[in-house]
Amino acid sequence: MLVVGALAWGGIIHAANHSVQGAPKEEGGFDGDAPTAILVEATNGSVLFEKNADEMRAPSSMMKLMTAEVVFHAVKQGDVKLTDEYRISENAWRRGGAPAGGSTMFAALNSKVSVDDLLHGAIIQSGNDSCIALAEGMAGNEHVFASDFMTKRARELGMTKSTFANSNGLPDPGNKMTVRELAMLARHIILDYPEFYKLFGEKEFTWNKIRQQNRNPLLNSLEGADGLKTGYTKEGGYGMVGSAVQNGTRLIVVVNGLEDPEDRATEAKKMLEWGYRNFETKTLFPAGQPLGYARVFGGESRSVRLTTQVPVNVMVQKNGNDKLIARIVYSGPVRAPVEAGQRIGLVRVWRGGNVAVETPVFAADPVGTGSTMRRAIDGAQELVVGVFRAGIEKL
Repeated sequence: MLVVGALAWGGIIHAANHSVQGAPKEEGGFDGDAPTAILVEATNGSVLFEKNADEMRAPSSMMKLMTAEVVFHAVKQGDVKLTDEYRISENAWRRGGAPAGGSTMFAALNSKVSVDDLLHGAIIQSGNDSCIALAEGMAGNEHVFASDFMTKRARELGMTKSTFANSNGLPDPGNKMTVRELAMLARHIILDYPEFYKLFGEKEFTWNKIRQQNRNPLLNSLEGADGLKTGYTKEGGYGMVGSAVQNGTRLIVVVNGLEDPEDRATEAKKMLEWGYRNFETKTLFPAGQPLGYARVFGGESRSVRLTTQVPVNVMVQKNGNDKLIARIVYSGPVRAPVEAGQRIGLVRVWRGGNVAVETPVFAADPVGTGSTMRRAIDGAQELVVGVFRAGIEKL
């Protein structure tokens, strides 16, 4: 069942995200053990399942995805070359290398390693030394890299909650992420950096004559699995970000806070298999189809038609029990003039209390500036509404 509505201008809707979302187990819902988890479809970000998805937790080595994205972005922008070489400082060697006893690339002290090899070490071997060397090479030190590179880039990508204190996820109170934002990050890497994403599926890498296996357990246990990253710290527990493609559909799973690595692997695999078994993609609105109207302030027309530039697709349960609600959300009224193709807001689709997908909406037609009288009338109406709104806020 699908209900479509347009919010009044200035309207805001918040979905509840603090408990298990989705259908009950007896109705085909997922029964998971991970304290925090999310399952999304990669193409449009449709959420199939979430549990405490906005709870801030230590991301452990899963945070290396943010470091990798910063480097990918710098390479794509031309600021860094894969052939650039960074020195393995004593800090990188002592805190992230062989003396540290954690996951490491085993890069030699004072050696120079290319950005390409450091990425291999960080992604395949989960090298803490690799990440520190990348941070120091790009920013001078980890603190600047975490604040001015990782945090800044995360905000640009819409990750509003994540905080970073270092480059690799080693224990620090400043390292916090949600599984929702880890899924956002994974989706961005998969869609925007296909040439780099291939690294996550490589099963081994040898450096300094030491061959190490990729730590992702899904690569050898689930059909179509090809990335991304595991993590563990005492504070955060065992977690992982994983992705797979089956029958042309890519899903992304994130779990965190589990008590042992076996549970982590089992939970992630079970959630992906449940998603493939129970969901299929449906098109709710074709690209270009008018979805509704936004009110226009001071225009020759009082409203403007809204459309999407891509189809609004959502994954629905095959048993047909999903109740979907779609609403157009925007801040308004939109001030004239309005150009055709101008982004106005978004269409947000709920599955029950869970936001399943969000897609931008755009003006279908231009709206020119209205007459002086039209602007005066709209201004007077807005003044009255503004006073009314202010009165409501005081109650």
